[in-house]
Amino acid sequence: MKAAFITGHGGNEVVQVGERDRPPRRPGEVLIRLQAATLNQVDLYMRNSGQGITHALPQIMGLDGAGLIEEVDADEPLLKPGQQVVLHPGLNCGRCEFCQRGEGVLCTRMQFLGEHRDGTFAEWISVPARNVFPMPPHLDFVQAAALGVNHLTAWRMLFTKARLKPWETVLVFGIGGGVSLAALQLAKAAGARVIVTSRDDAKLERAKALGADHGINSRSSDVAKAVLAFTGGRGVDVVIENVGEAVWSAAMKSLVRGGRLVTCGATSGDQPPADLRRIFIRQLQILGSTHGDFSEFNDLLAFIEQQNIIPVIDSCLPIAGIHEALDRLESGLQFGKIGLTLHA
Repeated sequence: MKAAFITGHGGNEVVQVGERDRPPRRPGEVLIRLQAATLNQVDLYMRNSGQGITHALPQIMGLDGAGLIEEVDADEPLLKPGQQVVLHPGLNCGRCEFCQRGEGVLCTRMQFLGEHRDGTFAEWISVPARNVFPMPPHLDFVQAAALGVNHLTAWRMLFTKARLKPWETVLVFGIGGGVSLAALQLAKAAGARVIVTSRDDAKLERAKALGADHGINSRSSDVAKAVLAFTGGRGVDVVIENVGEAVWSAAMKSLVRGGRLVTCGATSGDQPPADLRRIFIRQLQILGSTHGDFSEFNDLLAFIEQQNIIPVIDSCLPIAGIHEALDRLESGLQFGKIGLTLHA
C-alpha cells in the first residue's frame, strides 16, 4: 500500500512516500480503507525529533483518519463492512487503574497512531473496534478526519475540564490553529461568548465570520487590557490556550476571579512565570488537558451532528504532497486543518 513515513529525524528529507506492507487484521480489530487524514503539530514533532516518544523507524505518520470498513469480526454488533467511520487515535491498555475507572485518556501504556505505532497517512489501517466510530453523515472524509484530534481535544478542554456554561465568556488564543478553531466552533454552538486572538487581522476577520464575538490582534494590542475593556473590567470565565510561555501572563490577567485556564500545549515554551499570588488571591484554576476518552468522542460526534458543525479545512492535498502539507503547517499560515486524500 502507499504510505507517507519517516525514515529518520530532521526535515522533509526524512519523509518519504512509498510502498509499505498492508496491515493484517487481527481478531477484535477493524480493517479500514482510509480515505483521508489531517495533519497535526505532532507530525512535525515526530519528523523533527520524536524525542521522548517510543517508536521504531521507519514509521507511518498520521494520527487521525476517516474511511470505509473493509473487514470486521462477524459478531461485531455496531460496525459493518462498507460503513463510513472516523478513528479515535489513542489505543489504551484497558487494564491499568486509569482505564479501569473509565479514564482511558490517562492510560499508563497509551499508544497513539503516528507516534508509538504506524499511523493514518496510508491507504489501510487496522485498529481495535473500540477505536472506530460512525462518521457524522453531513461531513466528508477530510472534515470527519479532523475531529479525531483537534475537536476532541477542544471538547475535553471546554466541557470536561472547564465545565463551560452557556452564559460564560471564553478567550481562545491563536485562532487559525486546529484546536483553537475547534474551541471557537464548539463554544459558540454551546451558547458561550468567545473572544479570539491572533497576530493576523485576516484570521481575526475569518474567525468573526465563524461567530467570534470579538477579535484581538496580539501583535498590536495588550491582550489582557483589551479583554478587560470588552468585558467591562470583569475578565473571562475560561481561557483556552496551547501556546504556553508567550501568552501565559496575558492569559492569567484576562481571567475573572475564580476563572479557569485550560492548557494543552506549550509551543512557545513550557516554563512561564507561575504568578502564584494571582492564582491564590484570585482563586484561579489551572487545568492541564490532552486529547479525550472514547465516551467524550462519542459525545462530541453526537454534538457535531446535532449542531451541524463543519470543521474548518484550510487545504487538501494528495498523499504525494506531504512535503508541501508539512511546510504549510510549519509556516503557521494555515486557517484550519490541512487534509490529505489517501485513495484516488
